[in-house]
Amino acid sequence: MSVFTRIASKVAEDARTLATTPVEAAREARYTVAAYRRGDVSATQLLRTAVATTFAVLVVAVMLFPIYWIAMSAISASGGSIYAADGFRLVPKRTSIKPFVWVLGDLMIQPDTTIAVPFTDLSVVFDHPRIVFLDASDYGVESPSEFKRYFMNSVVVATVTVALGLSVIVPAAYALSRREFIMRRKVLFGYVLFTQVGGGLGIAALIALYAIFVQAGLLNNKIALAAYYAATAVPFNTWLLKTYMDGIPVSYEEAALVDGAPPWRVVTEVILPLSAAGLATVTIFTFLAGWMEFVVAQLLLSSGNYTLPVGLFSLVEEYSIPWARFSAFALTFASPVMLVYLFAQRYIEGGLSFSGMEG
Repeated sequence: MSVFTRIASKVAEDARTLATTPVEAAREARYTVAAYRRGDVSATQLLRTAVATTFAVLVVAVMLFPIYWIAMSAISASGGSIYAADGFRLVPKRTSIKPFVWVLGDLMIQPDTTIAVPFTDLSVVFDHPRIVFLDASDYGVESPSEFKRYFMNSVVVATVTVALGLSVIVPAAYALSRREFIMRRKVLFGYVLFTQVGGGLGIAALIALYAIFVQAGLLNNKIALAAYYAATAVPFNTWLLKTYMDGIPVSYEEAALVDGAPPWRVVTEVILPLSAAGLATVTIFTFLAGWMEFVVAQLLLSSGNYTLPVGLFSLVEEYSIPWARFSAFALTFASPVMLVYLFAQRYIEGGLSFSGMEG
């Protein structure tokens, strides 16, 4: 089973677990109450469990309250937050989904087919029925946001960041973990140095970075921006994956070599599958480096190539902020990140355990 197949099966398992968790929790609560009525559980134990559960729910509620605040601001028909001039409200007086419709805009497919006539300048166009998922004009939204364009820009930047970053991180981590070569220790110390100060140098040298991009003719270039993100993600993630691979016994590789497997098969069929948690972790961290970064993207990109963080900031006006639209845009932008963390939590925990034999 390949690395990606294993990750996909575990994500599907997590999705099933998430869907059945409320049912399992209700079943366990009924079981506990039944055990108390039979006398198998004392009142003290039941009270301790109830207090612990209530405390955990309160902690989660406090942690999620900022998200709730933004969500209520997004659906507020008045365009304000849950704290208004007439006092504090947990639920706005009037609600509306227009801010989210404004963010998403028209969602439709017009599958026209165009066939060129050979040896002529003519072409034949076949019109197919239009598939409409969302028509913004039905909700009174005439000028939707540029969210889809910003989203595609972010997808391009993040995807190229992951591709370029992993093309360096994976072989570098394997070489540093399994191979001996000249100046290996100095290279390791260099990685540690850039892990600690690389981000700080990037922020401090923004003017120099801008000048370099201008001189190289790479200003407003999404691929060049992704290459910069990949370069900044390499030191920490290489060290992280290298440390994870250190926990994989060398005897596994030796056994594969004895069986006649070439080195590339040892890496792809032994090391990488056993490093699935570490690979998932560095992939997520590298993806977030291209998805979430704001300062450099705002500096180097023009409005046509804005990524989502810069597009969100562009909603801030000089004297006011359209809170409902701003909140809806922020929630829609953050949704993929929340889903990634929700389903990748186990891999991040395993990848940060510094042991290739974890799990």
